[in-house]
Amino acid sequence: MRNTRRVAFLASLAVGAVLATLAVWPQLVGAQRWQVVALVIPFRGILALALAALAAAAAVVAVLRRRWGVAAGLAIMLAVASLGNGIVLLARGSGGSVAEGQLVIATWNTYGGGASTESIARLVRETGADVVSLPETDAVAAADVVGILARDGIRMTAVTREAEPGDDPVPTSLLIATELGPYALDASAGSTPGVPSGVYRPLAGDGPTIVAAHPLPPLPRIMSDWTEGMDWVAAQCSSPDVIVAGDLNSTLDHLAGLGNQKGVVGQCRDAAAEAGGGSGRHLAGALTPGARRPDRPRAGRFGLGCALLHGPHRFRRRRQRSPPRRGDAVAPLILTRSSPRGPRRNPAGATPV
Repeated sequence: MRNTRRVAFLASLAVGAVLATLAVWPQLVGAQRWQVVALVIPFRGILALALAALAAAAAVVAVLRRRWGVAAGLAIMLAVASLGNGIVLLARGSGGSVAEGQLVIATWNTYGGGASTESIARLVRETGADVVSLPETDAVAAADVVGILARDGIRMTAVTREAEPGDDPVPTSLLIATELGPYALDASAGSTPGVPSGVYRPLAGDGPTIVAAHPLPPLPRIMSDWTEGMDWVAAQCSSPDVIVAGDLNSTLDHLAGLGNQKGVVGQCRDAAAEAGGGSGRHLAGALTPGARRPDRPRAGRFGLGCALLHGPHRFRRRRQRSPPRRGDAVAPLILTRSSPRGPRRNPAGATPV
């Protein structure tokens, strides 16, 4: 009987080790883009708590029954998986307030009206954003934001990439400070499948290429579109000076294997991870459970704000001076670039130039 228990214990450890690997570091076995894993791994905090609760329950069963068999083995491996997720979260950090930078990048998935135009304009004013990527924001809303900012002396240009016929009718807009110079859509660069993304290049040739990206999420029946979208983003990161900002619907775990030459995706680095805000890929500031209501995020959808960069950039994450008001979509991601160039525009509260 004792040998039987020992075998059961070792077998449960072996099975638990496989499951723990999938829950903590799926890229070790190339499982980061398996559908179930892809859906669960962004929520490492919740996963760690759930695994800890299951470990405690299994430990109680093992102790009460006085049998160090299956229950004991599962308790150990569940605890290891919970601890592993916690370590990953701590290692990646959660970001924090930093000093002013020369170029401010903001990205905010507004969920098709989940954030008001006044809220977007307030974000630009308070952060001094030079570039704002706005997935799921239509041309009318983007133009309205530009008008609101113009009345405050802040000049920006809005461009919108509409969905292709037959795709999900969800546009992607981009706001660019006029002092950065004129930008134009490079239609030859294509787009992510299913929902639109755009590559915008400076007409004068001075300045970074800006990619407003919004691949589909890893959901049933569209997993291939999601992976193709990631491949498209990686392809854009081959340029020498590029900033990718938007909602990538991906975490650092999902992106594993897409980088080269020390890049995370293509040759791009992850700006938020460099700023110490890479835990769970900063789910656009918050998870969004609950029912869909007017002016609120859609339930159960990813809201993964992201900025990638390739070139002489160093980004730091910064917090919005006032949090989004009730009724806004999930919080935006804001990053500042430090570079030899002088500041592009004074932050909110200073005299516009």
